[in-house]
Amino acid sequence: MTSWHEFTRASPAFAERVRALFDAHRHKTLATLRADGSPRISGIECTFDDGELVFGSMPHARKGADLLRDPRFALHSGTVDPIEGAEASWPGEAKISGRVVASTGPDGDRFRADIASVVHTHLDPAATLLVVEWWTPGEGLRTAERA
Repeated sequence: MTSWHEFTRASPAFAERVRALFDAHRHKTLATLRADGSPRISGIECTFDDGELVFGSMPHARKGADLLRDPRFALHSGTVDPIEGAEASWPGEAKISGRVVASTGPDGDRFRADIASVVHTHLDPAATLLVVEWWTPGEGLRTAERA
């Protein structure tokens, strides 16, 4: 089990950049798996609460049912297009995937993330290369650049 707190302790500067991308927009996109195995994407809000990445689902919502049945998820930050002529200032986008640990209450379902990977995609300072940085519990932080 890798909590948000454990991730930030392992890679603090990277975690700070990823969290800033998630905090920049209220709405994110959550990917879950339907009962037949096909993907479902849903809008969602999330919070970083007491060292944990958490999100919820209203009672009887499909995304909550998906996660209760199969805890795998992918969460994507809000994103904006790079500004033409100022591409180097584009902050990029972030993704977190893993499994959820669920707790059910009268107001719906609450999910805590068990993080398997964190990704930040952005441009290099010259805006000539796509930079993909990703972190996993077993491998730590890695970087790839693509032209």
